[in-house]
Amino acid sequence: MTGNGAFDKSRMPSRHTTVGPERAPHRAFLYAMGVTEEEVAQPLVGVAAAWNEAAPCNISLHRQAQAVKHGVAAARGTPREFATITVTDGIAMGHEGMKASLVSREVIADSVELTMRGHGYDALVTLAGCDKALPGMMMAMCRLNVPAVFIYGGAILPGRFRGKDVTIVDVFEGVGQHAGGHWDDADLRELELVACPSAGSCGGQFTANTMACVSEAIGLALPGSAGAPAPYESRDQLCEKSGEAVMNLLRLNLRPRDIVTRKALENAAAVVAATGGSTNAGLHLPAIANECGIDFDLHDVAEIFRKTPYIADLKPGGKYVAKDMYEIGGVQVVIRELLDAGYLHGDCMTVSGRTLAENCAGVTFPEGQDVVYRVKDALAPTGGVVGLKGNLAPEGAIVKVAGIAPEGQTFTGPARVFECEEDCFDYVTKGGVQAGDCLVIRYEGPKGGPGMREMLATTAALYGLGIENVALITDGRFSGGTRGLCVGHIGPEAAVGGPIGLLRDGDTVTIDAPGGTISVDLSGAELEARREAWQPRENIYRSGAIWRYAQTVGPARHGAVCHPGARAEGHVYADL
Repeated sequence: MTGNGAFDKSRMPSRHTTVGPERAPHRAFLYAMGVTEEEVAQPLVGVAAAWNEAAPCNISLHRQAQAVKHGVAAARGTPREFATITVTDGIAMGHEGMKASLVSREVIADSVELTMRGHGYDALVTLAGCDKALPGMMMAMCRLNVPAVFIYGGAILPGRFRGKDVTIVDVFEGVGQHAGGHWDDADLRELELVACPSAGSCGGQFTANTMACVSEAIGLALPGSAGAPAPYESRDQLCEKSGEAVMNLLRLNLRPRDIVTRKALENAAAVVAATGGSTNAGLHLPAIANECGIDFDLHDVAEIFRKTPYIADLKPGGKYVAKDMYEIGGVQVVIRELLDAGYLHGDCMTVSGRTLAENCAGVTFPEGQDVVYRVKDALAPTGGVVGLKGNLAPEGAIVKVAGIAPEGQTFTGPARVFECEEDCFDYVTKGGVQAGDCLVIRYEGPKGGPGMREMLATTAALYGLGIENVALITDGRFSGGTRGLCVGHIGPEAAVGGPIGLLRDGDTVTIDAPGGTISVDLSGAELEARREAWQPRENIYRSGAIWRYAQTVGPARHGAVCHPGARAEGHVYADL
């Protein structure tokens, strides 16, 4: 800043589009949109919203973006709103559309990067609601490394069905109830009509709410911003404060890579574990780390999960939804409890301009509630998500154990092998599955899918049928709403000759979540013989965005990313 309080644009990206006589044509475009000369002279702040009419997760983001713009303008910045895509998992689920979901994370990050680069914006506020938009936006923030703030669109209010709170996962599980003959068409219709009563992201500790908690724990969002449900007016106030905050970050020259350190990533992983969050965090945290040039893979995430207590009783494994945690103080309660017990690094800087510990200094643990427990009274001594490794997953795998009784966390049974999710879903819903089966869905990994589909339609149907002692393993991934013994992210994936691609019906699979292992009862010699006979399997995607993704995507262990990240960059956008 200059001595009179104005911003000095001589080192900002927008100098390339707004400063000097040669930029007269560029300024003319801005004047055409009603931007004043004074506003052109101010920092230009991108306000990126993943708004669309695809699902309730995203529908309120355009409104919230206007509040962000008010905050930016009030703090002497010039906001420039733009939108990016979202693929909403709940609607993409269970069919070929889900192959677009994880690909969309990369497209979201890329499109924000390209918009910022092309127009020379100096800072960034991102708004997201659905699963892949949250990590996609955070990846873009770290990639560009301009001062930036993330703001979540907020959770949906819980539905009410026959006297209890419900979420969209109850509807997916209702499909299983229907398939098993426990419900008729009228029962299922009654549930689907009431399950989603407002705007907002799915209400349990599924992927969106997990990554919203991550946004605070990692320091990229203002404290308290993850909790308020989407319809609440207080969310607009949080959006306005986020706009003001990004201007403060510009003054401080505090950037995402100053905030997202290895210790901040460890904090984020600990909060995922403590809340029984989505296994997808094991994919997204390494991807965010990649944008910062930090080595932090699935095994690093799993190590934090292994030693963090599980203290928040949230759906799908528990009783409560995001609104319930908001009402007792939000994720800040979890963060403060973990800080006090020594599980977090309190000295990590955040977008508030204060450390994580300073953000939580005034937070007290709420008594008389059972949404979040004290560490000494933890629901389980280790996190709700566990990493696995063994001869079936040499590069690792991941499983959510939140809500699974200790005796249900180990399993041995015969493999029932399927080459795609649809075949397994048909097998489940038509009554083929038997107690003791280990369902294997392969060729659903990042490269082989392509796109690493979620399996919620199948796992929810399985749960709804009520069949006990069944496991499901895949080189694909699971929704944050999945429950039961479901192992995902198995690597190497089948498409590159990983062991999961060598399984045959009847092979004995053993899962030991407490021990952190997953194996098949085959000798090394037998696996090698099968590998020599294995042939790659061609998929139907031979052009377009999904084909292009398959050509560049890396393994799930490293976040299924499509570029080398900050380790290989020759410049940082913010410094051009």
